[in-house]
Amino acid sequence: MHSEGTAGRDADHGQGEDRGADGGRSDDFLRSDSTEHAQSWPDTDSVSDPSLSESPGRAAAPAPHHVIDGRYELLHSLGRGGMGEVWEALDTRLDRHVAVKGLLGRDAVGAATQEQMMQRARREAAAIAKIRHPNVVAVHDRVESGNQVWIVMDLLDARSLADLMRAEQRLPVRRTAAIGLQVLGGLRAVHEARVVHRDVKPANILFAKEDFAILADFGIATFDGAVPLTRAGELIGTFKYLAPELLAQTSQESAATPASDLWSLGVTLYEMVEGRHPFDRPNEYEVLVAACQSDPLPMEHGGDLAEVVLRLMHKDPRRRLSAERAEEMLRRILRGSAAKPGPVPGPVPGPVPGPVPDPVPEPESPPPPVLPRVPPPPPPPPQPKKGVPGWQKLSAAVVCGALLAGLGWFAADRMRGDGEAGTSARPGRGSESAPYIESHPILKVGVKADQPGLSEKAKDGTYRGYEIDVAYAIAHDMGYSRDRVTFEPVSSENRSTILQKGDVDLVIATYSITPERKHAKAPDYSVAFAGPYYVASRSFMVRKKAKTASIDDSRMLRNEQFEVCTARSSTYESWLPKAGYHMTASLPNGYDRCVRDLLDPTSSVYAVSTDDVILAGFVEKNPSQLKRLDSGPGAEGYGVAMKPDEKGLKGEVCSALKKIMTDGVWEQLYADHLAPLLNRKTPPNKPKLTECPS
Repeated sequence: MHSEGTAGRDADHGQGEDRGADGGRSDDFLRSDSTEHAQSWPDTDSVSDPSLSESPGRAAAPAPHHVIDGRYELLHSLGRGGMGEVWEALDTRLDRHVAVKGLLGRDAVGAATQEQMMQRARREAAAIAKIRHPNVVAVHDRVESGNQVWIVMDLLDARSLADLMRAEQRLPVRRTAAIGLQVLGGLRAVHEARVVHRDVKPANILFAKEDFAILADFGIATFDGAVPLTRAGELIGTFKYLAPELLAQTSQESAATPASDLWSLGVTLYEMVEGRHPFDRPNEYEVLVAACQSDPLPMEHGGDLAEVVLRLMHKDPRRRLSAERAEEMLRRILRGSAAKPGPVPGPVPGPVPGPVPDPVPEPESPPPPVLPRVPPPPPPPPQPKKGVPGWQKLSAAVVCGALLAGLGWFAADRMRGDGEAGTSARPGRGSESAPYIESHPILKVGVKADQPGLSEKAKDGTYRGYEIDVAYAIAHDMGYSRDRVTFEPVSSENRSTILQKGDVDLVIATYSITPERKHAKAPDYSVAFAGPYYVASRSFMVRKKAKTASIDDSRMLRNEQFEVCTARSSTYESWLPKAGYHMTASLPNGYDRCVRDLLDPTSSVYAVSTDDVILAGFVEKNPSQLKRLDSGPGAEGYGVAMKPDEKGLKGEVCSALKKIMTDGVWEQLYADHLAPLLNRKTPPNKPKLTECPS
C-alpha cells in the first residue's frame, strides 16, 4: 500500500509512543486551546465527497480533485495524524504523481496557537528542503494556502521499518547493520545541513524498495536559527527513543544535538536485532527513568553489533559514538559477516526516483576519539556482553539530574490510571498493583483452531489469523515477547469453563459480548470482557449447487424450513429459533462439523449460520462449492474474555486495545487478514471499546 511516510508518516502504524507532555501525540502538543475556533483547510471548488464532509469540532478536509496552487491535484488521502495529512496528488505541470502533505491536521485547533503551528509547519518544510541525500525524503515544493502549509515530496510505494519489525519480530545482525548504515548516511547529511531530526525511530524509516532506507518525518526537527517552539519542561518526541540529555527541565531545542539522534538510532538498532526495547518497562515514565539510570537489558542476539549499539546509547552525549565511527564499525561488521552472501551496501545505496544533485564534499576533520573498550562482566550471574561502566553512570547522573527532581508533573499526569487514550498508566490498575506479567510469566490465550482467517491451527502446530495477531499485539503491550505467549484450543461450548479453571488467562475466540455471558450462572460461568475488537454481522452459508433447491436468500431458508446448523453454546443457538429458522436437532461442538454436513449430499443440512467473517473463511477454503448469503439483521461484538475478578488484567488489556485502535494497528490487522476474506479493502468503522473504562 502507499506510504504516508513520504511526507512524514503521520499515521504512525504500530508505534503509538509519539506523545507530548499532555498525554497526546507529540505533534498534538499545542491542542490545549481546542475550545477556540478551529483552523480551516483551504476551500474547495470541486465536487464534494460525503466521506470527507465536515463534522462538528473538525475543520473540513479538502475534497478529492481539489487543486492546490493551481498545480497539485489531490487524488486521495494516504493517511493522516494529529499534525498532518498525506495525499497522493498529480503534479499537472510535470504530469507525475507526488505526495502532498498538509502540515496542519484537520482536527480543531485553537486560534491562539494557530501562528505557532504555522511556524512549525514552515519549519518542517524548511528543514527537509535543506537536505539533499538519497536516504532522506526529498522535498520538491512548498505551498501556503489560507491557514495551511503544503509540502510536495516524492511519492513512495513503501512500508516502514516499524512494519517490517512487526512482521518479522527480530532482524539478523547483518541486515540490521546494512539498514543502520543507510540511516547513518542520511543522518550525516541531515546533521551536515545543521538540522537535528529529533524523532529517529522505526516508524520514520521507510523503504523505497527492498531494504532501501529513507529517513522521513521532520515535523519536530530543529536547526540553527530556528525560533524555539517548545517551553521549558515540555517533552516533544517519542519517549521510547528520547536521549537522556533531552529529559532535563530545559528547552529541548537547545539540548537537541546530532548526538541525540544517534542515541535514537542506537535504540532502534537494539530493537531491530533483539525484538524488544532496551529499557522495557510497564509505562513511559519508567522507561524515561531507566534510560537515565539503568543499563540496557542484556543483548542476546546482538553479536558484533552489540558494541556499536551500546556505544551509540552512551548516556553522556559527549562520549557517545560519532556517526563516522559508527559507520566504520558497521562496515566492518558487514565485511566480516558470513551470515548472508551479497554486496555490502554503503551509506548511500544507488539512486532513487527523482533528481539527486551531486553530494557536497565533506570538510576535513580530525578523526573521532576512540573510546575505551568496555570489559566483559564476570560469567555469573548472566549480564550483557558489554555493560555500562561506572564513569558513564556518573555522567548520566549529572546529565539527568533534573529528571527525577523535575518530572513530578509528568509522573502525576502519566500515572493517574484514568484510562485516557495516550496515557501509559493502565486503567484498572493502581500504583500498588503489580503488572500481570510479574505473577504470570507466560500468557496463556484460549483460541479456536478451526476458523480460517480468524484463528486457525496449522499442520506444524502454530496458530495464525486475525485473532492470533490481536493476541500478540495485546501481549506485546503487556510486556510479553512472542515466545512467552502460548495458545490453547477452545470451543464455543468449553471456553468459559477453561477460563474459570485457570487453564488460560484470556480467551480471544470470536467470543460475542452479551449480557447473559457477563452475568451467567454455573455451569455457564460469567466472564468479564474487554473490547470489542471487531464487530461482525449475522449471516448464512449455503452450497452453490443446492441439494434440491437453489438458495439465494435467507428468507427461503426460513420459508421452506430448511435445516440450519450452528455451533452449540453460540448466540445463534437461541437466536435462530426466535427468528423462525429450523435448527438441526443435534448441534455440534464447532463449525467444522456443520460445514461437513452441509457438503454431505446425504445430510439434511442446507445452511450454516454464524457471523459473516467466520463464514467468509470457510468460503475462501472451498469457493467452488460454498457461498455466503448477504448479511442479515443484527451484529456480534467480539470481546477479550477473562475472569471477572481480574480487574488489573482487564485494565492492561483495555490499555492495549486502545493503542491498537488509535495507532493504526487495527487497520493493518484488518488489511492483513480480513480484507481478503470479506473482499472489502476499506475497513469498516472501528468498534468503540464499550467494555473498557472511558
